[in-house]
Amino acid sequence: MLRIKNLFFTFASKFDRNDMLKIQVKEGENIERALKRYKNKFRSTQVVRKLREKKQYIKPTVANRTQKLKAAYIDKKFRDEDS
Repeated sequence: MLRIKNLFFTFASKFDRNDMLKIQVKEGENIERALKRYKNKFRSTQVVRKLREKKQYIKPTVANRTQKLKAAYIDKKFRDEDS
């Protein structure tokens, strides 16, 4: 078991420095448990999704169109469920 007093796992995307994840490891805490907490936090903040979205520029009109199509699909799905 590793004994580490203060250890921070950090991740900062190259696009947005405000999205840094910090996990403080407590005294005597197992490193595997701290890594598990880090992975869960990483998954919940959806950092990877933000990075993929910023890979290429999407015009606002295209983004609005896809958002409307998605809303129409969901609406139709709920209407079919009620029938």
